[in-house]
Amino acid sequence: MAEKLRSGSMPTLEMVAAEAGVSRATVSRVVNQSPKVSPDVAAVVQAAIEHLNYVPNRAARSLVSRRTQAIAMVVPESAAKVFDDPFFAAVVQGVAQYLEDTDYTLNMIIESGSASHKTRRYLLGGNVDGALVVSHHTGDHSYSELSRNLPVVFGGRPLSDVDGDNYYVDVDNFTGACSAVEHLVASGRTRLATIAGPQDMPPGVDRLSAFHTTLSKHGLTSDLVETGDFSPPSGAEAMRRLLARGEPIDGIFAANDQMAIGAYSAIREAGLSVPGDIAVVGFDDDNYGSTATPPLTTVRQPSIEMGRRMAEKIVALIEKRAVDTVTTLNTELVIRDSA
Repeated sequence: MAEKLRSGSMPTLEMVAAEAGVSRATVSRVVNQSPKVSPDVAAVVQAAIEHLNYVPNRAARSLVSRRTQAIAMVVPESAAKVFDDPFFAAVVQGVAQYLEDTDYTLNMIIESGSASHKTRRYLLGGNVDGALVVSHHTGDHSYSELSRNLPVVFGGRPLSDVDGDNYYVDVDNFTGACSAVEHLVASGRTRLATIAGPQDMPPGVDRLSAFHTTLSKHGLTSDLVETGDFSPPSGAEAMRRLLARGEPIDGIFAANDQMAIGAYSAIREAGLSVPGDIAVVGFDDDNYGSTATPPLTTVRQPSIEMGRRMAEKIVALIEKRAVDTVTTLNTELVIRDSA
């Protein structure tokens, strides 16, 4: 056996069985974590596996277990947007951290709308055991419908008429946005505007709703609204449109930090200052806000924890363990120098 290994051949199940002095079937049971093997025998087999550096054949194991030990993370956005937005990196980090202690690997799929049919075929083709979907838009029902045939967990609440039983992990966008607007009001700002996120996505909808609700509670008008796509350029353009209305503005709530930083540039173009003339509050607490000048007051959402919880939920679904349908994480207002 040692001679075979020195000649460059890969260790096999049969070689592990011979090393451990057990049958091939016993080794197979240990590899597949069967409870039918006694702990003492399993320990001997495991020692042989480690001694021979045996790596189980994943394809063969999948035929037995009907699992691939792979999970897909699907982001229905352009590659440029995914790699520019720190939110996605944080969620991936959280997913990867949880999966480190499991046998599952992570496949990431970045797709534009035109590729959704190809992605759907891949996901339903037996290539993965489950899917995580982040940045889901209302108009695309295909991922919600996937859950009828494949375990699926969403990052954020889906906004679709077929979402009745979908599993998801979300942050409390409404309460977090309320805290941002309350902070602006408490600081004496009375002419508030908002740069809202896309209205086909739950964060955009919930954060805009919080803006209207909070100002209504204080008897303030809330008609100064422009929408962006969560990118810095869209925040700058939205801020320019707000200033072009010619109405007084002394505070801005932007639905994410990237749009808030975009607003900074438009405010300065107009000869105004932050926070002297216009206070600005964002949402996310990413490196865009923390390294800005002045540092951005924002709402911190636990994006890494969202990723961890999504991974925990999808593994439980794959392994047919009980799991809550909905997990909602709290946010925290982080006060810096912009408001």
